[in-house]
Amino acid sequence: MSSAFSGTDHNQHKRVTSRSNPGFLERLSETLGGTVLGVGLFFLSFYVLFTNEGRALQTASSLDEGLSQVVSLDPSFSLDPQNNNRLVHLSAQLRTSQPLHDPNYRVVVQAVKLKRQVEMYQWVEYQESKDYQEDGETKTETTYTYNTEWKSELINSRNFDKEIGHINPSAMAVESVTVVAPEVRVGPFVLSKGLVEQINNFQTLSLRDFPGSNLDPFLTIDEDYFYHTPHPRRPEVGDVRVSFSFAGLSGAGSYPGPAQTVSVVAMQRGENLIPFKTKSGDTLEILYLEDLSAQEVFEKEQQHNTMKTWGLRAAGWALMFLGISLTIRIIHTLVDWVPILRELVSLGLKLFALCVSCSLSLLTIAVGWLFYRPLVAAALGAVALLPVLIARSRVPAKKHQ
Repeated sequence: MSSAFSGTDHNQHKRVTSRSNPGFLERLSETLGGTVLGVGLFFLSFYVLFTNEGRALQTASSLDEGLSQVVSLDPSFSLDPQNNNRLVHLSAQLRTSQPLHDPNYRVVVQAVKLKRQVEMYQWVEYQESKDYQEDGETKTETTYTYNTEWKSELINSRNFDKEIGHINPSAMAVESVTVVAPEVRVGPFVLSKGLVEQINNFQTLSLRDFPGSNLDPFLTIDEDYFYHTPHPRRPEVGDVRVSFSFAGLSGAGSYPGPAQTVSVVAMQRGENLIPFKTKSGDTLEILYLEDLSAQEVFEKEQQHNTMKTWGLRAAGWALMFLGISLTIRIIHTLVDWVPILRELVSLGLKLFALCVSCSLSLLTIAVGWLFYRPLVAAALGAVALLPVLIARSRVPAKKHQ
């Protein structure tokens, strides 16, 4: 392999690499590696499709079980010991004992979470490649472009194709961090760690009315950012800016808004709300950032379960299609030296992979449902066998002609 460099300007250049076209045995060797990967993906697809059906049915059963047992509480009432170890539902505002604050920037917010997001002005490398044939070789022309942008992650300029003139600092002066309130209450209850983790409706903290006179003299406010530079509109590489966002407002004051109302479904144990283990096998620990009845909470959970089920079905089919395509690609390699035959075989292999993956996916789903929904499994099995039955029904007709 060889390479050649051509410059256009300081922030863009091109590099051309060339390699000799692989011979038949080399292409065959590469295809065999893809075949091994294809076999692995093929068997992985069966696992994804089969286990997804069991998971979906278990989740649906657990949600039905939870809805039949849940007790809706009035958050204005005191704790009722009779509900201990029972699944309960309530809607109320979030409450925390004290505000969260960042002393470095003098930001104070009464919320469940406060996030400090740090960005640095850095060089970023983009590359775009295209292949072409020339003098019996495959050549790759790669165009490298360098721009300066605000990035929250540290970009290592040592990995650039051309580091000279595009050097980034090796560390940020300030780190990003998220602070979480030590205790979060809803009505008379303390939320578990799992419920608190579901409060992620982050909103940017507006600095429009922030008192800039109390700031460090090296800081500048522009829009909703603290800039570690006196010229925020003309940043240089290495400059830092900081923004804040919050989730789950929990204070009684008007700034930056009223307390967030949430709906919770979990098990009551004393004054704590903890996960509830169903007989079907799932754990119920649900929080929504809106005022919902118990019926509405479980309806939303059933909708999420349905969407997740179909998403994993699609992923399982895609894995099977890709696995079959990689496995039979060796046939294409054997005939790719004949142009016309190569195109026909390529089309035929794609159609074969599509038909087989669809039929096997449906059969796998049917087997997954067999124990729980035998009638649905039989219907899916019949649909999966339709291509085979149609093909067999056409054979006698051709012989008769």
